[in-house]
Amino acid sequence: MSRKIHVEILDDAEAVGREAAARILAVVERKPEAVLGLATGSTPIPAYRELVKLAHERKVSFAGVKTFNLDEYLGLSGGHPQSYRQYMNKYLFAHLDIPLWQTALPDGAASDPEAECAAFEARIHAAGGVDLWLLGIGSNGHIGFNEPGAPRDCRTRVASLAPSTIEASAKDFGGAAGVPRQALTAGVATILEAREILLLATGAGKAPAVAAALEGPITPQLPASYLQAHPSCAFMLDRAAASKLVKP
Repeated sequence: MSRKIHVEILDDAEAVGREAAARILAVVERKPEAVLGLATGSTPIPAYRELVKLAHERKVSFAGVKTFNLDEYLGLSGGHPQSYRQYMNKYLFAHLDIPLWQTALPDGAASDPEAECAAFEARIHAAGGVDLWLLGIGSNGHIGFNEPGAPRDCRTRVASLAPSTIEASAKDFGGAAGVPRQALTAGVATILEAREILLLATGAGKAPAVAAALEGPITPQLPASYLQAHPSCAFMLDRAAASKLVKP
């Protein structure tokens, strides 16, 4: 099949981070009031570090930028050390001039999680939609916490974590028993409404999921495969993550 998704293969994770940061900064330079969708996990950390460096070097302000994060663990407040709010503050927000009130994550401690999910969707809509959404990919092909089986039309909601996702997060919670079993996550349809999508993948452990997402059929069993239908999506990979592609 002819591949619709643009693929860029770079030497290593640091190179992926540099190129991704340059891509994100270009969006902000072009549109100072850009709306960015952001991801967490180990993969985006080099990109965030480079983005901070470039923003300072080029004196690019993020004061007009709004951000929306993909997800948050259900039951974790923004003050919890393993919350994604703390992650974003540590790696990005604390180092830019972006007002924290312009940075949105689902509230994992909300008393009414379903209402929180609806409010998150409404806030994205009020902001005019996402200009660029940065994604990672799970080893099982998830995007956000849209695990295998997630339908194409799902919106921001409470989702159950797959066993492989729980295992992957275990090191951050002192073992699998400490990992929350559910999370609030932007839905597949929510993500696909972004005007542009940039997925980062590094390491050999992501190679099978990357290959299936790019070269396999579109299927709910591999939510990242839904990206094949997006009109402006790019995968930025290191050589290890690209190692299973039939047509690099």
